[in-house]
Amino acid sequence: MKANTGMRASAFKACSMSLLILLTGAFACTASAGPREQAKRIHDRIAGVPPSASVLDDMAQDIAANRALNAAFTAMKDRAFYNVTLKNFAAPWTNEAMTPFVPLNDYTATVIGLVRDDADFRRVLYDDVLYVGTWNDLPDYSNSNNNHYEKIEELGHDLSDKKNFRGVNQSSVTGLPSDATAGVITSRAAARAFFSAGTNRAMFRFTLINHMCRDLEQVADVNLPPDRIRQDVSRSPGGDSRVFLNNCVGCHTGMDPMTQAFAYYDYEYNPDTDPDGALGQLIYNTVNDPGTQSRVQAKYLINSTTFAPGYVTPNDHWDNYWREGANRRLGWDWSPVPGAPSGSGTGAKTLGMEWASSKAFAECQVKKVFRNVCLRPPSSSADHNQVETMISSFRSQNFNLKQVFAESAVYCAGE
Repeated sequence: MKANTGMRASAFKACSMSLLILLTGAFACTASAGPREQAKRIHDRIAGVPPSASVLDDMAQDIAANRALNAAFTAMKDRAFYNVTLKNFAAPWTNEAMTPFVPLNDYTATVIGLVRDDADFRRVLYDDVLYVGTWNDLPDYSNSNNNHYEKIEELGHDLSDKKNFRGVNQSSVTGLPSDATAGVITSRAAARAFFSAGTNRAMFRFTLINHMCRDLEQVADVNLPPDRIRQDVSRSPGGDSRVFLNNCVGCHTGMDPMTQAFAYYDYEYNPDTDPDGALGQLIYNTVNDPGTQSRVQAKYLINSTTFAPGYVTPNDHWDNYWREGANRRLGWDWSPVPGAPSGSGTGAKTLGMEWASSKAFAECQVKKVFRNVCLRPPSSSADHNQVETMISSFRSQNFNLKQVFAESAVYCAGE
């Protein structure tokens, strides 16, 4: 016992000396975390709360027996993984400010539910799915407010409860036609954030950011045909056509043909009495407008005199011009969703399938989880190799995002 105490004291002195050297610009003392330390770190990173003694024992035993992934899945049984970790993980995707400090809503709830149920996560962009609570102390889901979800959060209901928090057909609660549903894209929260006002290009841009991990500047390609760019885009901003040809065209050549998929959607609210749109609702045109004899929302036809020869949107048919040119690198058809189109389609659902079938989608989910769990972006060659391994695993495990959380937590457990 005394010898062991002496060894610990020596190790402490050595590490303290190395720390002192580190602070003066030399080297650090590093030590491998043992099974219990790794177990606690895995639980902390996944659930955000310390494990109970019995859970820690079980996880440590699994790690010692080279079953570290089992330990990570044990941590995911904690309700805090769903109520806190996943909620904060997805919340920034639901607003333009990209802040996690927003109430639970139908977008975040659906992300949480799909992860909890080991679902094919690609469904998040195209399926007729929405997660709701069925506890008897909740108001019903509403198309015109967020009370249902705010009450779930206020009452602290357990989102790991499969009996009382479950997926339903989105069309059954929102009234959208099933073929007009597109996962979180057609959730009320996404509509409020990205379909309100504007020209629906915000929905395109923020879906690209949140689910492909790229902003428009990163996918700009000035070498594609500009034939689908709408009338509201000036071809000579400030009187200089070079600005359009060398800047604007790079984003719009790809964006406008795909944003056409959202042509029948809008988010309506009264800006005088409801300036934040908290009481508005998603609108989807199923019949022609009497004035225009078209289902296309009026916002698609505004500022038509900016460049009158520009494209006039006739319907919700979209084409993916990015299958040619530089953006072929996004890996279209890397793992096609069953029934997915191949480069063109009609409506938001098929566009969601197009995106979800790409390697960029899978890579994005893996990198977001890595950053969330490891508390840093991948940076070293070892990190990037691990990301590639997890992308392949994500696909082989039927796009189960829990697998990515588990593998990320195990990889970073010894840090």
